[in-house]
Amino acid sequence: MAQAPLRRDAERNRQLLLETAHALMARDGLEVTYQEIATAAGTGMGTVYRRFPDRQELVDLLFAEHIDAVVELAREACRFDDPWAGLTWFMERQFELEAGNRGLGQLLRGGHQSSELVIRGRAQITPLAADLLERAIRAGRLPAGVTPTDLVTVHLMVGAVMDAARGIDPDLWRRALTVALAGLQHAELPVSRPDEELIDRLFGVPPTSRDKKATTNDPAE
Repeated sequence: MAQAPLRRDAERNRQLLLETAHALMARDGLEVTYQEIATAAGTGMGTVYRRFPDRQELVDLLFAEHIDAVVELAREACRFDDPWAGLTWFMERQFELEAGNRGLGQLLRGGHQSSELVIRGRAQITPLAADLLERAIRAGRLPAGVTPTDLVTVHLMVGAVMDAARGIDPDLWRRALTVALAGLQHAELPVSRPDEELIDRLFGVPPTSRDKKATTNDPAE
C-alpha cells in the first residue's frame, strides 16, 4: 500500500530537518547527532526520529545528489582529449566538493561505514578513473607501474591533509594534491601494491558487500 502523503506541517518539518542536517553535516561531518539536528532546527527529538527513524537512510538521502555529481565529474573527465589533464581535473573538482562538504568527504574516503549508495557510486567511478589512468600510461604521461589503487592512496592522503588543515589552511590540500600527483609521475614505486580487498577495507566496505560484488562479477557456471 502506498504511503499516505505527509500533512503540510509535517512536510515542512521534514524539509526543515533535511536542510538543517545537511548544513550541519557539511560543516561538522557525519558524527552530527540527532540531538544537534533537533536543537538547530528548533524541533523535538521525537520529530527527528519520526521523520527519519533510520539514520543511514537520512545520510543517503542527504548525499545522493552529491555522489551523483562526483560520478558525472568522472564521466566528463573521460571526455578530455588529454587523459592526464582529465584525471587531474577530476581529482581537483572532486576535492573541491569535499572541501565544501565535510560529510561528503567522509563518505567518499571511508570515514563512515559505506552504504549501498556509496558502494554503487564508487563502482561507477572506479572503471572511469581506471580508463583515464590506462590512457595516461599509454600516452606516456604516467609510468606503467601506476595502478588504480595508487589513485585511491592519493585520495586518502590528500583527504587526510584536507581534514587536518580544515580550520587552519583550507586550501592546503591543493598543494598536497600537486605533490602527490607529481610523485605518481616521477617516483619509482615499490613493487608491492595494495590489493582490492585492502582498499575496500580502508573505505569501510563490509565483507558482505565484497562477497556480493565478487558473486556479481563471477561468470555463471
